[in-house]
Amino acid sequence: MNEKQVKSLREKYPKGTRIKLRYMDDPCPVPSGTKGEITHVDDMGQIHVKWENGSGLALIPEKDKFWILEE
Repeated sequence: MNEKQVKSLREKYPKGTRIKLRYMDDPCPVPSGTKGEITHVDDMGQIHVKWENGSGLALIPEKDKFWILEE
């Protein structure tokens, strides 16, 4: 990802945004339906999340699917 794309992700998904996972493309994924809170977007464009199940796996926007929770 280039700097412009990363900046756009950071604006779209600021720290504290609550999400719910739909699907994670990972050998040991966070279970679908798990809720979490975005902690930051790194320089590679991965979205880091503090998941309610204690996991810290990051989301890859091009592969993983999630909803933003409007709470």
